[in-house]
Amino acid sequence: MKFRKFKSGTTEKMCWLLLFTVFCLCGRVWANTDYYRHTVFDNSLTSDTYFYSAGTSNGPSFLEQKDWRLPVDTKTFLTPPNALRLQWQSQPGGGWEAEVRLVTFRNRFPEMSGHNLYFWCFAPQPLSADDLPWLVLSTGREGLQVAEFPASFTDPLPMGKFTGDLPAGRWVQVRIPLSEFHSGSIYPFRPENLQNVVFHQGRSDGARHSLVVDEIRIDDDSAESREAALPVPGNVRAIGYDRHVEVRWDPVNSPALGRYVIYRSLDGKNFEPIGIQLPGTDRYSDFLGKSGVTAAYKVAASDVGYHQSPLSKAATTSTREFNDDELLTMLQEACFHYYWEGADPHSGMARENIPGDDRIVATGASGFAIATLVVGVDRGFITREQGVERLTKIVGFLEHAQRYHGAWSHYMDGSTGKTMPVFGMFDNGGDLVETSFLMQGLLAARQYFHGKAETEETLYHRISQLWETVEWDWYRDDANSDFIYWHWSAEWARQIHHPLVGFNEVMITYLLAMSSPTHGVPVDMYYSGWAGQSQPAIGYRGGWSGSTDGDHYFNGHTYYGIKLDVGVGTGGPLFFTHYSYLGFDPHRLHDRYTSSYFENNRNLALINRAYSIANPKHFPGYGPNAWGLTASDGPQGYVPHAPDDADDRGTLTLTGALASFPYTPEPSMTAFKHYYRDLGAQLWDVYGPRDAFDAGHNWISPIYMGLNQAPIAVMVENYRTGLVWKNFMSNPEITEMLRKLDALTAK
Repeated sequence: MKFRKFKSGTTEKMCWLLLFTVFCLCGRVWANTDYYRHTVFDNSLTSDTYFYSAGTSNGPSFLEQKDWRLPVDTKTFLTPPNALRLQWQSQPGGGWEAEVRLVTFRNRFPEMSGHNLYFWCFAPQPLSADDLPWLVLSTGREGLQVAEFPASFTDPLPMGKFTGDLPAGRWVQVRIPLSEFHSGSIYPFRPENLQNVVFHQGRSDGARHSLVVDEIRIDDDSAESREAALPVPGNVRAIGYDRHVEVRWDPVNSPALGRYVIYRSLDGKNFEPIGIQLPGTDRYSDFLGKSGVTAAYKVAASDVGYHQSPLSKAATTSTREFNDDELLTMLQEACFHYYWEGADPHSGMARENIPGDDRIVATGASGFAIATLVVGVDRGFITREQGVERLTKIVGFLEHAQRYHGAWSHYMDGSTGKTMPVFGMFDNGGDLVETSFLMQGLLAARQYFHGKAETEETLYHRISQLWETVEWDWYRDDANSDFIYWHWSAEWARQIHHPLVGFNEVMITYLLAMSSPTHGVPVDMYYSGWAGQSQPAIGYRGGWSGSTDGDHYFNGHTYYGIKLDVGVGTGGPLFFTHYSYLGFDPHRLHDRYTSSYFENNRNLALINRAYSIANPKHFPGYGPNAWGLTASDGPQGYVPHAPDDADDRGTLTLTGALASFPYTPEPSMTAFKHYYRDLGAQLWDVYGPRDAFDAGHNWISPIYMGLNQAPIAVMVENYRTGLVWKNFMSNPEITEMLRKLDALTAK
């Protein structure tokens, strides 16, 4: 038996972590893919119960749980700020089980890596080996662990066999070779497919026991680092905001770096560890909850062998009440960092989500990122030279990435530019919608970075070349087709035969296709395709919405006292009003069905908010200051959340209200202040507002999404100055297209 012990309450106990593999690129980039191939549990985003857990008991046995989930301990932990608490009583004739599941998020790499199960445990009172729980591992997600191929589970294994008796008040590291676990189901147990670690009733001694569990991992044995001690993080500074402090430091560039440990003092004397940060991110957000609070911070570097550097010098700051203008700048800068420091290091492109699969960059989200880059330069978050350098990297990547008659695929490998068919084997070609989102950002940047410097002139011409080589006209069935189609693949041709029919998020595809100076489509496709009145178009709208309201494109109905000119049903998710209008100014667009797409978008947002206030399904958390139904992950996975019975699941996506600032400035500001000032302890982090939350399920999104942070930064800027709208609309091709469309509309 081999384990390690640390005394509770010591500095070491607070900051030491289990060994995990660190992937460094120039000492700066943390590989989320690798981290989540080892991590089962590290910390909970919620401080009362852990969402990715389950607890049940039966008969006379007892297990502490709330709403069928395990409680979180915020006082005793190995890695701040929390751990899991098991409290049980095993009785004859009864049973209990506590499940700890892998965190579910999009593009989590599907395999675990390692030959041992590790976790740490802390017993408040001594525990004999015989009284400890038994362990089962499962490749099923939850519940009865039914062996549905290829899922399987293991025979129970006594935890005490590997720990011996547990002393009181000490952290003990448990190491169990995975070879000790044998399949208990009808299929082989494959540890790389692990989904669930189950603690369950062992000996029925009738006594109440408690155990705190932290840092559950799958990993290999690794020798501790024998290198010299890591240097102390330098240039630590603390910046006070309205309700939080951001701590920044210079990176420690060492392959031995495992993590940073952040300490805080509210009295200037006693520094307590409050959290960790991963290599590659040299910032930490500490939400203090009110203005007028003074706090001091120190940072330590911790290596892969758990050896901690001395603490840095202290940096002190205070929070202060921000005015609305300062709050908006704070919001934009936080969202900007997703695309600046969170970008793929090889290509500069935006990752689909963080954390996620580090290989995957998203074409559409990268277009949004480029628009955010314009905002970042104009707001002074980075210099103009830095913006040009990043955009040049992105353009260079796009020039050599795989293209399909000029269109890029939805997802690409950020290192190679090769298509990644995330949505299946037919998704291995061009995605014209994602390409249009990308081109919208590129065209805005082409006009913004059109200075006299040679680097900017070169960039202008390179972007023009990318724009002029997108073959929009190829993405029709033929020269007589009414519709533009979403996909084309060299292997599968038009197997994904998805026509683009409005009203939804893809208006920008038609607008750009009609604007192309080299491969354009006729302007009358606006009315034959996008706003088409054919039976296929009518059936398409009614099919996805389940409503006849707006199935002819024009709606005309009133919802909550608000008239909707264009839109299906009650309007759909709010990203319909965001994605096509990051660059394209809806003030400049009208047609036969509405006099102003700006006003139509405003009404869509107002209906969305009014629905949230009415809250017909009685979900907790909704109200005048909490609204914004739009697409995001939720407790049940990805859903295009919308103000209707089918697509309202109780999840609020923060970008819904925050990216609607141009349309609803006062309601959006009210929502922002609520999300930040009232809920910021859980919803605010280094990239600003977290993606989504569900108060009824006590769920907070574990990821940030590339499609959701940029609309906040860009649309807030369009509300404040119109910057991105002005630059995109200054493209002469857009002006000419609108002239033709206006003439057609007037006929």
